[in-house]
Amino acid sequence: MKTLRTAICSFAILAACGNLGIAAVKVSVVDNSPQAEFGATKVREAVALAEPSKDWQITLRLMPKDGANGIEREGFRIRKGIEDNDRHIDISAIDPAGLLYGGLEVAEVVRTLGIEQLKDDTQNPYMQMRGTKFNIPLDVRTPSYTDVCDAAQINIPEMWSFDFWREYIDTLASYRYNYVSLWNLHPFPSLVKVPEYPDVALEDVWRSKVDWDENYSLQGRGFVTDEILREVEVVKRLTIDEKIAFWRKVMAYGKSRNVDFYFVTWNIFTYGTAGKYGITDDYRNKTTVDYFRRSVHQMFRTYPDLAGIGLTTGENMPGMDFQAKEDWALATYGQGVLDAARDQPDRKITFIHRQHMAKATDISRTFQPLIDSPNVDFIFSFKYAKAHVYSATKQPYHHDFVEDLGERKTIWTLRNDDVYYFRWGAPDFVRRFVSNIPHDVSQGYYYGSDQYVWGREFLQRNAESRRLEIDKHWYQWLLWGRFAYNPTLDNERLRAIVADRFGLSPADGSRLFSTWQNASMIYPLTTGFHWGSLDFQWYIEGCESQAGYAQNETGFHDVNRFINLPPHAESNCLSIPDYVKMAGEPNTSGKHTPMEVAAAIEKHAERALAGLKAMPSTENTELRQTLADIRIVANLGLYYADKIRGATQVAIFRETQDKRAQVRAVDHLVDAARHWHDYASLALEHHKNPLWTNRVGYVDWKKNYHYALEDIRIAGGDPTDHGLPTSVDAESEPVVRWPRSRDN
Repeated sequence: MKTLRTAICSFAILAACGNLGIAAVKVSVVDNSPQAEFGATKVREAVALAEPSKDWQITLRLMPKDGANGIEREGFRIRKGIEDNDRHIDISAIDPAGLLYGGLEVAEVVRTLGIEQLKDDTQNPYMQMRGTKFNIPLDVRTPSYTDVCDAAQINIPEMWSFDFWREYIDTLASYRYNYVSLWNLHPFPSLVKVPEYPDVALEDVWRSKVDWDENYSLQGRGFVTDEILREVEVVKRLTIDEKIAFWRKVMAYGKSRNVDFYFVTWNIFTYGTAGKYGITDDYRNKTTVDYFRRSVHQMFRTYPDLAGIGLTTGENMPGMDFQAKEDWALATYGQGVLDAARDQPDRKITFIHRQHMAKATDISRTFQPLIDSPNVDFIFSFKYAKAHVYSATKQPYHHDFVEDLGERKTIWTLRNDDVYYFRWGAPDFVRRFVSNIPHDVSQGYYYGSDQYVWGREFLQRNAESRRLEIDKHWYQWLLWGRFAYNPTLDNERLRAIVADRFGLSPADGSRLFSTWQNASMIYPLTTGFHWGSLDFQWYIEGCESQAGYAQNETGFHDVNRFINLPPHAESNCLSIPDYVKMAGEPNTSGKHTPMEVAAAIEKHAERALAGLKAMPSTENTELRQTLADIRIVANLGLYYADKIRGATQVAIFRETQDKRAQVRAVDHLVDAARHWHDYASLALEHHKNPLWTNRVGYVDWKKNYHYALEDIRIAGGDPTDHGLPTSVDAESEPVVRWPRSRDN
């Protein structure tokens, strides 16, 4: 076969057979690529553990594209019974990435179901681009949008650790992601040395040691000031040349796992330049325009494995109309990419333009020179579900954008600004969500947060070591990656994956699968009903937002905000005011009433708690932590169920002055406060708090318990009349389970 680059290299697996000399599964690789070898390694590991003495032959081989028979780029085919051998399995693909994913597929089946369960199969990726959104805190002088928070400050050193990136990239590859988008306000001083502006390049890695304020600009302004730089520490000594060598190594390693890297920016920010060469954030400054253009060009000259670059306009462009913003973006980023494309005509460069405060048709017209460039792939990016994918499986925000796309494609921003603390896993929700994304205009999506940095975990109490966040939260990250590759991945496989992860029997694995899904559905049911679309407008794990959006001084979403904040447009929920207007008449709207939403949330919570009771005791630390998180979220669900009921009855009382509604409101809100106390007590037992976030400030479960008590007063009751604790202290107060005082 002329397309083969090497001869077959065979690897006999004798692991787990010891000195018995038993012939084991034989894995052969017909390709010398690191991608294929990664897939083969996973097969070897799986069979060594699960099938060490079976007489099987597994071969990974490249095939010519003209004989692919339906196999596409990054796709694979598995065939059993090859060459008249019923125990011969062939994994074939037209590129090394396909061999990587084919190897992962076989390894997973062997590990979770057994080698006998392997079936003939052909899979091709559903989404071409399957990535993560990673707001990267490079240095206090070159911050991301997320830097003014605990997650970023703690993780600055990790961004310069190859051990971190190796584990991160390997994990992403296993979940079928194929790119990372690194988002930063102005990364160039930490990444490149521009010949025309050499003094801008930054040595070393700095972190500020000041006492940070709670809240900073939501537009990324004021993140680097004299006060912030007044007291700094050097967390790593690196010359700019060493920094460049580091990122070249990271990107090359990503390439070896079929994981590309992109850098994406917000504009116009010039953090890290410190006024050198007269550079400012004034769009009329010709030096600034030249500096950006040359910096973009230099990125591609410096990093041969950089797949592309992206930008968003609008955050720091005051006084500019649409056309001025796009003209500036073309003169800087656009021209820099064109310079690189002309220098390297054989290199494919992807240019990502986030559609933000502008129409896609107008952007396309301005950027026609890039669209016409033969080696530039111009694509859009659009925030598909605002800041909360965990809200509804259908989203309404993209329709006008899709009409404006024309022949262009887009990658969708899927924002998770909901789940930071607790392990989440509802595959049925994710599968429906992904299937509802308009596929014909999609180049793919990326999944991530603006209020959190998914680096190393730092919130788990009594943790033996700091794991990667995507390892702690493995299930949700696996779901968004795997369904982007194959949205038909079924629950039978996922149950087996869950059981394998924790060493459970199939029955217990299935029980955990259902229990976990029930608890996780509390997030979209609650946020779908109580819809603060942006990250600073709602954070479910704290029941809070910025104070202004909460319409009070605390930021806690009290019963008043639950009354007046409408539901998500596609959640099929009736708002509390609209429900009150029905005045007891039959519901003919076809939408779920607030009381029905509350009942659904409570049902999921109670099913989760019942499922936990049926789980066996375990010494597995990760399983114990997972079960604890499920219990915590179930109690949060019970809180929101009674909060919604209480808010509804408050609204009814205000409309009708019916004292019975007021009594019901107080009863529900007393129960809600008790549930918050349970939630906070359990959460504090397992996780560190308060958490400083960059969008809603401090998240303090103890303080928010007092605001939950205030809801009772808003309804006209007195918390002291009900024997409620006055505080939450996880170390000295046992978690109390109060009986329900009345029917729902």
